[in-house]
Amino acid sequence: MADDPSLLLTAVDQVPFILAVCEGPELRVLSLSAATRSVIPGREFRGRPIREVLSDLVGQQFVDAYHEVYRTGEPINGREWRVHLSAPDGSVHEMYANFSITPWTVDGERRGVIGVGFDVTEMVRQRQAAAEQTADLRLRYDQSRTVITALQRELLPPGLPVLPGAQIAASYLLAEADTAAGGDWFDAVAQRDGRVALIVGDVVGHGVTASGVMGQLRAVLQDRLEDGAGIVEALAAADRFATRVPAAHATTVALVALDPVSGEIAYCTAGHPAPLVVNTTGGTRYLPATGGAPLGTGGAFPVRRERLDPGELLLLYSDGILERPGRDHTTSAAELAQVAADSAAGRALHDPVATPAERVCTQSVELLVRTTGHTDDITLLAVQRIPVEPDLDLELSASPDELRASRQAVGAWLGRLGATGEDVFALQHALGELLANAIEHAGTTLDATITLRATLTPAGVLTATVTDHGTWQSPRPRANRGRGLALAAQLVASLKVDHSESGTVAHISKPLSRPARLLDVPRPADDAPVVPLPSPAGPEPGFKIVELHDGDETRIRIEGPIDMTTATLARQELLRRSRGGTVPLTVDLSLVTHLSSAGVSALHHVAGQHDAQNAPLVLDAAPGSPAQVILALVSLLSSD
Repeated sequence: MADDPSLLLTAVDQVPFILAVCEGPELRVLSLSAATRSVIPGREFRGRPIREVLSDLVGQQFVDAYHEVYRTGEPINGREWRVHLSAPDGSVHEMYANFSITPWTVDGERRGVIGVGFDVTEMVRQRQAAAEQTADLRLRYDQSRTVITALQRELLPPGLPVLPGAQIAASYLLAEADTAAGGDWFDAVAQRDGRVALIVGDVVGHGVTASGVMGQLRAVLQDRLEDGAGIVEALAAADRFATRVPAAHATTVALVALDPVSGEIAYCTAGHPAPLVVNTTGGTRYLPATGGAPLGTGGAFPVRRERLDPGELLLLYSDGILERPGRDHTTSAAELAQVAADSAAGRALHDPVATPAERVCTQSVELLVRTTGHTDDITLLAVQRIPVEPDLDLELSASPDELRASRQAVGAWLGRLGATGEDVFALQHALGELLANAIEHAGTTLDATITLRATLTPAGVLTATVTDHGTWQSPRPRANRGRGLALAAQLVASLKVDHSESGTVAHISKPLSRPARLLDVPRPADDAPVVPLPSPAGPEPGFKIVELHDGDETRIRIEGPIDMTTATLARQELLRRSRGGTVPLTVDLSLVTHLSSAGVSALHHVAGQHDAQNAPLVLDAAPGSPAQVILALVSLLSSD
């Protein structure tokens, strides 16, 4: 019996873990263990490509991992990855899994891929519950994060405006250091002409100083934009601030002005990564950079114009999402585009309540960071063009029986606008009080009516009027009565009542906003494996400066990273070799493995010294190298 293959297959089928065996370039499924079939019941699998069998996981990185292992021959392991699986009844099941995907070889030839995994959902749930219930863990967490979180919440916008024709969302993830308050920020400012200005900026460095400068720059831009300034005028004001405040030097900003009705956009990338557009069919494109210079570096702020079609989504982001460990700029940009498209279309994690913009801002961070971790703050700001919701116009009979239907109509209308539950609650109650007063004033005749009209202004302010045609009755003390107007006034931003012999009109207004997300994505464990790059690179070399010709200090090559730890040394060494910028200097940056914003600031400082002394500075980098991509972005590449 030991030689009976059917017995062996029966034993393999009964292993108490997830097992999938796939064959050939299309990874057609040969076998699934009983434990695997129980996780995805009712699915046809024999001979079908893994991409079809697990179609609901296509946007969650698992299927891509199978094909990556077949292509490279390198195994991929994952620890506690969250996954959403569709059940036969249409519900969505969430689980966590540890897994290992390895190549299957026969006689030295690649035959397919074998995936082995364990459902660790219960273990994760128990750990999460224990963490929530353990006061000691919460106290230690609060001690390490409270100050930073409070600082960021105070300096960042408390919410994003709800606007006609546009849905806006944002998320912010602090760097993986408990004391690393950062200099990233986002903002969305409704302007007088109906446009909305969208901003993502990045101050060099971390710490309280960077956060303080970030708050000041945000205030400068917000003030100018709310006052009606255009892109160039607003950035010029921020630029003047950056020239006076050293800590603001080389701050990068992406500023977009969107007309939600026409879809016209104008934008400037001041040393900042260019926005990403996700279209309605899942395609993506990065807008061209405008060539603007970082703030305080003496550059200009050219503006480009594009159009956002109905349904398209625009994503602004800080470079922390691109500069993740083990990822080069090109790979990170491609990964961001794919994950953003999957999240917008709902192909990633299941969240039917969130808008596409909200899914992009939260799920993109989770899916990308969980494979690599992150060392810098990450900020995402998304806007999607949606149809403009018509104004609400109700004419009701002056009967208390109409109040319930009117509340439902108000709630449904506010829901279509994208109002939060808190705003819906406040407005339903405030308008309910005004409608009740109007019914009382309108009289008891059968033909007495009241009207409710509401609109959302381009500035994101909901305004509404309740009108009756009866006789005004002055409030007078009565038990359990007379508090309606006082309550309504507390629930909205403004309340005004006009009354005359022909009737009464009550006016209210309330800005609508949705909260941004200050994220806390758990960092991977130190020994947690990550998905390898398609072309794995060796360990990053250390920072060093090499003379291209022995004894010539003015023709050099920099190798390794120019980041927060080496930027000061690089600046000092370049100025020493160029005698403070008085001697011509040629610097080859082709072997720089990482050029951070701190490095860009250092190079801008050296370039400024050379400009002041009228001594040439040549910064060169091979096409496609990390430094070349960044230098082109911040307008620091030397011209031919």
